[in-house]
Amino acid sequence: MEERGGGILDIDVFNMDCDIENMYQLKAGFDTADSMGANFINSCLEEFGVLLEKFMQDHDLIEKKEDFEVIMAILSNYTPQSVVECHVETGLDMLNGLASGMSGPQFAEKFKKAVLIAEADPHRAATHNKGIFNGIDAVAIATGNDFRAIEADGHAYAARTGRYSSLTRADVSSGHFKYTLEVPLSVGTVGGLTRNHPLARRSMDLLGNPDATGLMEIIAAAGLANNFSAVRSLITSGIQKGHMKMHLNNILSSLGADSSEKEKAIVHFQERTVSYSEVKIFLESIRSV
Repeated sequence: MEERGGGILDIDVFNMDCDIENMYQLKAGFDTADSMGANFINSCLEEFGVLLEKFMQDHDLIEKKEDFEVIMAILSNYTPQSVVECHVETGLDMLNGLASGMSGPQFAEKFKKAVLIAEADPHRAATHNKGIFNGIDAVAIATGNDFRAIEADGHAYAARTGRYSSLTRADVSSGHFKYTLEVPLSVGTVGGLTRNHPLARRSMDLLGNPDATGLMEIIAAAGLANNFSAVRSLITSGIQKGHMKMHLNNILSSLGADSSEKEKAIVHFQERTVSYSEVKIFLESIRSV
């Protein structure tokens, strides 16, 4: 890892006695370069534990050696020092026509209010951020990265102030709309599955084989784009219309529709609400002709 420009950055001792009596924590900072580095870090930390235990047992000034115990050695998936900021910005007039019945400025203001709700309400923030991770997870999985670790990191960051909140913020000022995502990401482009799994390797090829920093930027952009589309749906047609459109094909398959029936159903439900019962009625109607 040092050969790739990374390695151990620092080691600090934290007194946790205010929370757990006689408990101390040794925290080591790592630069993992283009590797996610989980195995490397855990191996280092476990070796720290072995050496620390030996040091405490051998040191002459430690009187009650039997009171010392290493509880565990493990990395943290919370990486607030590795944050990516991604934003999209445009003039308000460029938003004209983006939503039926709303001008660009009206759309921007309503969008901003929706984001403010996610900032203020943890219940809304949880679903809002989930929409971000819908995009982030797709790229993480495709490139062989650990999406569960990425989500844990992001949710911890969303609660860093003591209250769970949105990972995005919207600004409407001076005739411009700006939408920003700030999220911690720890990903790798070497080691693990990223280079060993053929599909992950192919995904990296399609992305232009970025380094870890470049992949972090791509992942953040995918998260912001996915969230933007979700909020846009929420403040216009509603989220369920889009969800049910995607679900239409599943319903048709479950009802045994053939390719011709599916084509007719897609046309029929373009401007209609999709539900299992309505799709069933429609299939029965065209089959009875």
